[in-house]
Amino acid sequence: MSMALEAPRKSTIVRSMIPPHRVLHAAFTVLERAAPWLGGLWAARLWYALPAGGHRRDDRPDLPSVRSEVTMPAGQQLVAESWGPADAAPVYLVHGWGGWRGQLGSFVRPLVAGGHRVVAFDAPSHGESDAGALGPGRCTAAELMHALTATVTEHGSPAGIVAHSLGGVTTALALDDGLSTPKLVLVAPAVDPFTRMDAFAAALGFGPRVRRSLTRHLERRERRPIRDFVIANLMERIERPPLLVVHDVDDKEAPFTQGEQLAKTWPGAWFVATEGLGHRRILRDPDVAATVTQFVTR
Repeated sequence: MSMALEAPRKSTIVRSMIPPHRVLHAAFTVLERAAPWLGGLWAARLWYALPAGGHRRDDRPDLPSVRSEVTMPAGQQLVAESWGPADAAPVYLVHGWGGWRGQLGSFVRPLVAGGHRVVAFDAPSHGESDAGALGPGRCTAAELMHALTATVTEHGSPAGIVAHSLGGVTTALALDDGLSTPKLVLVAPAVDPFTRMDAFAAALGFGPRVRRSLTRHLERRERRPIRDFVIANLMERIERPPLLVVHDVDDKEAPFTQGEQLAKTWPGAWFVATEGLGHRRILRDPDVAATVTQFVTR
């Protein structure tokens, strides 16, 4: 099926302090030979750095909302916001890497009109929430996952989850940890975030020794093997609720083919292809919001 269709707290938006290109290459060339463990540690710090700006677009509707705080397992406070009747079944909106709850605001009004309460939140170091364990401007995938599960614990079992970009992977990890939802929507999903590892290594100038060290540092920090961050590798282990995947053929950040393939291999999944919306404008397209709402509420 195809269709043609912010103002987060400034202290949480920290520009990554990355040295000039030539300096990086020279430093990682030396570390590749002499100290790959140290090179992997430095590369991990850069891997976890959020993009500058935080994608501040705010599409939250002019509807009454309730702001609350959610406590993470490590004690950080997350900012959550909900719309709709307090006794209605909640649908959770999950932002991606470097995003925030305001990005998903176009889904709020139609989902509330469909009879749901809508709950959105900012993950650690995102939006208005406290910094993550690695400090301001950095966050791990595990923290994104724990942010979802902590918010669900606070606000109640989902009637559905709508996740964008890397939020798709972290939602799948939450399902692997025991979270359950009757409906799942992945918009522009980053099905395998490590497909960008080759480009990351080339940009920094490190080789296989630092890369192996980087993998070990990431696995130690996430407390999971790297293969778990590919949704396809989790499919045999997790509950697979009815799934809708919405992906744009012009997406420059999350490959369209990955979303398409995920829908083909997920039993009974629906797939909607859009054109000309890219990775973020897809979030504010009214036809996309209507399709997502129809899937969740039918």
